[in-house]
Amino acid sequence: MIFRKRNRADEETRYSFGRDTWKQFRRNRPAYISFYVLLFMLFIGMFASFLANDQPLYASYRGKTFYPAFAEHWIGKSVFGAEGVDSVQHPVTGNWERIQYDIADWRALELGAVIWPLIPFSSSTQDILNRDFVSPDDEHFRRNEKGEVITATGKFRHRMGTDVLGRDVLAGIIHGTKISLLVGIVSMSIALLIGLLLGSLAGFFGDHRIRLSRIRLFLLVPGLLLAWFYAFVLRGYTISDAFGESTGSGFVQLLLSILLFVLILMMIIYGGKFLEFGFFAKQVFLPVDSLISRGIEIFNSMPKLLLIITISAVIEERSIWLLMLIIGLSSWTEIARFVRAEMLKVRELEYVQAARSMGLSEWRIIVKHALPNAMAPVFIYVAFGIASAILVESGLSFLNIGVPDDVVTWGSMLNVGRTEPEAWWMIVYPGLAIFITVTVYNLIGEGLRDALDPRLRK
Repeated sequence: MIFRKRNRADEETRYSFGRDTWKQFRRNRPAYISFYVLLFMLFIGMFASFLANDQPLYASYRGKTFYPAFAEHWIGKSVFGAEGVDSVQHPVTGNWERIQYDIADWRALELGAVIWPLIPFSSSTQDILNRDFVSPDDEHFRRNEKGEVITATGKFRHRMGTDVLGRDVLAGIIHGTKISLLVGIVSMSIALLIGLLLGSLAGFFGDHRIRLSRIRLFLLVPGLLLAWFYAFVLRGYTISDAFGESTGSGFVQLLLSILLFVLILMMIIYGGKFLEFGFFAKQVFLPVDSLISRGIEIFNSMPKLLLIITISAVIEERSIWLLMLIIGLSSWTEIARFVRAEMLKVRELEYVQAARSMGLSEWRIIVKHALPNAMAPVFIYVAFGIASAILVESGLSFLNIGVPDDVVTWGSMLNVGRTEPEAWWMIVYPGLAIFITVTVYNLIGEGLRDALDPRLRK
């Protein structure tokens, strides 16, 4: 057997769909620039706690080294050993002083050496010396190591002003970037999973590919109702109480309800095997496409924003993760429609027929062959969907719905600025952040549409 060594020329001449798509995407200058703006925003979101924090990155106090800003991150704990609480001995008296990182006033300590973050304020820091909407152009104050109130200069100024509680607006913009990007990505990931599953089933199997006995088909509707009743109605208070305790407990109980729903439905359907006789044993087609399509129509008939507001108002404890779940569960219909439409076309192509003739299972054909070739329009919608999710979260935060009071978002900052029309910085800066983020995602979505659609390529 002779092996021929690959060279770089062969790799470059070989056609690659990904490389060709990236080449087409780069020709769209607004989308290409927006892509790098998005990368910059992702960097800000990922390292928000190290860019804007009222705790120093490094501090030397009475001969001991501290890394306070890393205490909230497990990576920082493992690398720097920052546990959040430490003690230091006074060099003269010998008394031990206990320091708790999150409540210690590091600016008032006589630090030997210190490295502050780029913005030495966190989104929740309440500066009592600069509260009641201090403008970026006004004089700012701070307290030095001796407890004296002096004029704040350099990085200790609030570059974008403060709100009514003295919280730094620039720090809120930075931490709001993390929240907005997280809401968009997580919620659309949930919608993507649901849309891919239901859209693939509807488009690939249609109404005439799955056969089952009449008794199993008749048991499907009551099985769905019983599974919903026992999994969600009876356990409704359990799920609500779990979300009241913590978001993690709520998600665990919700996952258990989903598993219980699937288990009950499968038991009822497969239990019908023992009733297959006579008229009930005849094989009929399961109208998967019709059932899923009617479900999509029912979901689309509901006002999305009103549905989210209603669910958020019913749940007692407000949680940003619960808000992501609600947005994701209400945004899957368009993805399912796109996938269904692509599957109707892909399932009749030659390579799918060849895979079926080779004896491959239907699920393997869907996952490895059909679905990857039906993802192009989905990527485009996901980009637009993330922008829509960010707008929904900003709107709910502005209405003070769904988002906890201690979580600073762009929408909540606009809500605070609404009470003081003269505080223009509370409206302009969060509004610009929302505008830039939504525009970036929309431009990227248009760039993907032009790059993935051969009819629109230049």
